[in-house]
Amino acid sequence: MSGPALRDISDPFLVLDLKDEAATGRLAEDLAAILAPGDLIALTGDLGAGKSTFARALLRTLADDEDLEVPSPTFTLVQTYDFDRFAVSHFDLYRLEEPEELEELGLDELLETGAALVEWPEQGGDLLPYGALWLRFEAGEDDDSRRVLFASDNAGWPELLDRTLKIRHLLTQSGLGAGHRRHLTGDASTRSYERVSSEGRSAVVMNWPAPKGEAGSEAALAYNRLVHRAPGARAFVAVGEELRRRGFAAPAVFASDLEAGLLVLEDLGSGSVLSNGTPIAERYEQAVLVLAEMHGAHWPDTVRLPDGSDYNVPVYSREALQTEADLYLDWYVKYSTGKAATVTAREDFHRLWQSAFDAIAAAENGWVLRDYHSPNLIWREEQEGTSRVGLIDYQDTVIGPVAYDVASLLLDARVDIPEALEKDLYQAYVLARQTTDPDFDEAGFSAAYAVMGAQRITKILGIFIRLAERDGKPAYLDHLPRMQSYLDRVLVHPVLSDLKLWYDGNRG
Repeated sequence: MSGPALRDISDPFLVLDLKDEAATGRLAEDLAAILAPGDLIALTGDLGAGKSTFARALLRTLADDEDLEVPSPTFTLVQTYDFDRFAVSHFDLYRLEEPEELEELGLDELLETGAALVEWPEQGGDLLPYGALWLRFEAGEDDDSRRVLFASDNAGWPELLDRTLKIRHLLTQSGLGAGHRRHLTGDASTRSYERVSSEGRSAVVMNWPAPKGEAGSEAALAYNRLVHRAPGARAFVAVGEELRRRGFAAPAVFASDLEAGLLVLEDLGSGSVLSNGTPIAERYEQAVLVLAEMHGAHWPDTVRLPDGSDYNVPVYSREALQTEADLYLDWYVKYSTGKAATVTAREDFHRLWQSAFDAIAAAENGWVLRDYHSPNLIWREEQEGTSRVGLIDYQDTVIGPVAYDVASLLLDARVDIPEALEKDLYQAYVLARQTTDPDFDEAGFSAAYAVMGAQRITKILGIFIRLAERDGKPAYLDHLPRMQSYLDRVLVHPVLSDLKLWYDGNRG
């Protein structure tokens, strides 16, 4: 189907007035933030209306290069740019003699894996694909200003535009309204991140929309509730404010729209605890000492948010721990052995895990951040002590065995941690705890470390297979050998001897 006829833009869903070229550039950044493979933006308007200025700014944003050369494709008709996230093709159809020539330019094929900007789209007649976002540029009140009208036959565009403009509004509240937006990263959830910079100041935007599709199904939401996955940004703000109050390096919140799931956060920097993918021992040791200090403190069950409401930190229930471990049964066993786990194997698995949980029932409990590992630790060289380790991605914090986070770091799912380094870091943690608490139960902690380490690894093995098979992300399979090796390490602990026999008999 074709996109909307030009006359439909006379009834746009959005009209924006841009006072100058800088405002046009900001709009281009706002659209670059939501552009995805398969998207087509049709740019129409008279000569000199601002179409090329907008296209150039958007392409430079995606390249993160304000000096990127963006020649007009007036004569070549199309110019394709291969960016890190995806390719974008810039079309200029002004010299197109017949709409059918558009097929020869390969627009449909390019949209299968990338996005497209099309100037003079009316030259394509009815051959532009359905769902394009049309922007018509018109003269404004003076020579520098422009008016932009938005229209589309895809009902999803208004929501996307509204969200990205809300982010710009929050940035304005933070004093960063003129800041440059650049994609930072995403994760396995619905969250994505941007870094925004302006005049020597920077911030990070957390964009946490409500899940859609399978991730937003009742089954998926019920699972998240069962395993205490935070449903929204309130948890992040609550936990972060308490961490900051205790002197830990969680980012301050500059502005927020909690209902929309949007936060403008302090930028803790880009420092890593890794060097070329290899752990830096001294930085990992500092990260361990942060945990030791955290675990030596008493943490509340309820946290007061800045708006006066309370957030209750959930308890890491046995049901949640078992449900997470069951991902191994549901996904990994069949991947590893070629057949689903039998009823007997499942029953034995549950019985043995409940026995393991019984064995550590008296383990020390406290706040468990749950994803305390290299991707979520920011190294801050200029700081001292615990402030050298910036903390992010702690919204799923629960109250449970504190050994979980130590195992999360020392058995890092994304990085090979040599066994000798693991032992050194373990001893550094124990020594730090014993220094501040002579009654620290090292034997009890050792058992909890083994059980929680095995539970986390078991869960992650299932998750990685699910991400590969269900979500089409095969790169996660690259991590399997590491996780299998970690599992072999922790299963040697006597508290897991019976479970070790089960694993040995139920994996390929």
